[in-house]
Amino acid sequence: MDESSPSSPRRASGLTTGQRWAFVGAALLAALLIAGVVLAVVNLSRNPDQTEMIRDIVIILLAVESWFLGLALILLMIQLARLAALLQNEVRPLLDSTNETLGTLKGTTVFLSRNLVRPVIRINSSVSALRRVLDLIRYGRSD
Repeated sequence: MDESSPSSPRRASGLTTGQRWAFVGAALLAALLIAGVVLAVVNLSRNPDQTEMIRDIVIILLAVESWFLGLALILLMIQLARLAALLQNEVRPLLDSTNETLGTLKGTTVFLSRNLVRPVIRINSSVSALRRVLDLIRYGRSD
């Protein structure tokens, strides 16, 4: 189906029908919010006693919120201190132990290479050279 046809859900503006409805809904919600704020300001300016009461309630709510934020910050600092202690006391010894193990493994590898692998390679190369010499001697006799 062609997108430019009138029966297509996509219009010339590039918005589908669902997107248009979402846009209209968001615009209506924004308009209602602005109208509500304007009505609240007008109502509060006509009733100063009610305005003072709402102001006091908002101040109390902000104080409670500040208290909760302070408590959350204290808990965050405690968790950071615990994490630092964990890294210092648990992870660093683990890394030191791992480095020590790697050093031991490297030493073992060097020891085995010098005392086992090199002699075996030398013996195998000597045996291979001897076989080649014997093969050459054997082929030389048959000619």
